[in-house]
Amino acid sequence: MSGLRKALLALAAVALTVGSLLHANQEVVPKTATWQDVLTEAKQGDYRIIDTDKLWDRYKKDPGKTLLVDTRQEWEYRTGHIKGALNFPIEPTWLSRWRNKGALGKFLGPDKNRFIVFY
Repeated sequence: MSGLRKALLALAAVALTVGSLLHANQEVVPKTATWQDVLTEAKQGDYRIIDTDKLWDRYKKDPGKTLLVDTRQEWEYRTGHIKGALNFPIEPTWLSRWRNKGALGKFLGPDKNRFIVFY
């Protein structure tokens, strides 16, 4: 192999390595969710949106029939949460929900008639 060919091959290898490292270390900026995004996801997932006034009225009537699930990270839950809420940390992505589907089913239990609120 000629010296020029070896140099070009080495240069290409260095360029590929540097390019890969730059690409892998790019900062990922998550998209800011809009209210329309929330409504669209709720419709696709067959969820209902409830405002805080309706939730409070329902909770006051019979707190035992409402399961509040705080989906924030455990350290966030420890800093403060709604009284009676249980913590099930989950990232707000479809992949995270899919990976945690079995664990969430066990967490929620067999009662399918409860009113469950995720926040």
